[in-house]
Amino acid sequence: MAALRLVLGDQLTRDIASLRDLDPEADLVVMAEVDTEATYVRHHKKKIAFVFSAMRHFAAELEAEGVRIAYTRIDDPDNTHNLRGEVARALEPGGFDEVVAVEPGEYRLREEMESWPGALGVPVQVRRDDRFICSRERFDAWAEGRKRLTMEYFYREMRRETGLLMEGDEPAGGRWNFDHDNRQALPTGIDIPERPAVAPDAITREVLDTVADRYADHFGDLEPFGYAVASADAEAQLDWFVAHALPRFGDYQDAMAEGEAFLFHSVLSMYLNAGLLDPMAVCRVAEQAWRDGEAPINAVEGFIRQVLGWREFVRGIYWRFMPGYLERNHLAATRPLPDFYWTGETDMACVADVVRTTRKHAYAHHIQRLMVTGNFALLAGVDPAEVNAWYLAVYADAYEWVEAPNTHGMALYADGGLMATKPYAAGGAYIDRMSNHCAGCAYSVKAKTGETACPFNYLYWNFLIENEDRLRDNHRLGMIYNTLDRMSAEKRSAVRADARRFFDRIGVAREEETAS
Repeated sequence: MAALRLVLGDQLTRDIASLRDLDPEADLVVMAEVDTEATYVRHHKKKIAFVFSAMRHFAAELEAEGVRIAYTRIDDPDNTHNLRGEVARALEPGGFDEVVAVEPGEYRLREEMESWPGALGVPVQVRRDDRFICSRERFDAWAEGRKRLTMEYFYREMRRETGLLMEGDEPAGGRWNFDHDNRQALPTGIDIPERPAVAPDAITREVLDTVADRYADHFGDLEPFGYAVASADAEAQLDWFVAHALPRFGDYQDAMAEGEAFLFHSVLSMYLNAGLLDPMAVCRVAEQAWRDGEAPINAVEGFIRQVLGWREFVRGIYWRFMPGYLERNHLAATRPLPDFYWTGETDMACVADVVRTTRKHAYAHHIQRLMVTGNFALLAGVDPAEVNAWYLAVYADAYEWVEAPNTHGMALYADGGLMATKPYAAGGAYIDRMSNHCAGCAYSVKAKTGETACPFNYLYWNFLIENEDRLRDNHRLGMIYNTLDRMSAEKRSAVRADARRFFDRIGVAREEETAS
């Protein structure tokens, strides 16, 4: 029984379920670079190049094994530019009894695949993606009946099941979570390790030329390009991180610094999410570094929590609550996304730096995403659909299963508390504490209101005032609202006036604001 086996651009794993029972003599593997996937949001040029080059390298590895490949390049004149069309083209010669695929990571594509059997005229077998540590069924079993889905409790259960960082029945180091130890600002003069780049080979260079020509008007810098695009190089990046950055990752994982994109972060998420690295293997390597005395427990636990905890948790949230998840807008946020998310042209030094970093690398670390661009969008009441589209477009590791809960839930509180027990809202003091951005900013982080005040300061209180009817009953915000209650009428008026003036200046004011 001959099968046509589809491999998507984020499924570049030799042991993926669609290839596990491959018959090299009878079966055909289909891979396709198509415009519908490159442009359903206007993806960062570097992200498109990463995925296309990684796909071509993976196809070459399969061909070296003797696997038959039908590979469509983006500039193929016969390219239908959608996945179903390319599968149909591969089926045209006949001889295949079924299509075998692994479920995609985005609901829109899974929904589309449900129509394929009728459209293609052959059975389509869509297998579960078992590359994750926690299956969707396992997550649903954990979530069932719980009033609140708290990542920390899920994470502890995953630790027990996997044995990661466990000493018998107890967590290694006597604590489940060392987050309290991982909030240090970056000291002046600290030595940041120089991260090795992977030089583009002939395959990647050809992709870069094609992307530069075809997607010239997309966001982001294409060059220099130094990311791994094959599993062996991704493994080498993991080894470098464990040896050179992991030991200090814990202490400074929340830190930010002007012009520093990576600091001590792993920058492995794009490889994990594309299938070039295995999440359980990555966790085991980090754990071994601790057991060998090469990295402290707070660093290793913090890193494993990101992979075993957050990554698995957000996937479970996504599939459990889609498709309605992205329709939620708990805070009724409607303002448009400011242009400076694309241009970086703003006097807010922290936002400008994160946008520049994002434009250059198709990457920013989790605190930059959550507490700068995410925090601003939350405080400004930006429409969640626009914010989600931005995050999905600009980051090389962004696929909707991981992007949406982190943005929609964690950053924007648009899901009403499924992901977080309270909004991750903060004024300028947090950014000042964790970065050096404020020292050179045009605004004063010490000023709370007025023309020169840091916008995060008055937007924070304006956010609480605007959303008082939705948030006052949140038990974690009780003290904050008590402070707001003690605020004088004059100061509240000043906060509201500053916010209206700011929104009008950046062109995102709502009708009721401009009319008042």
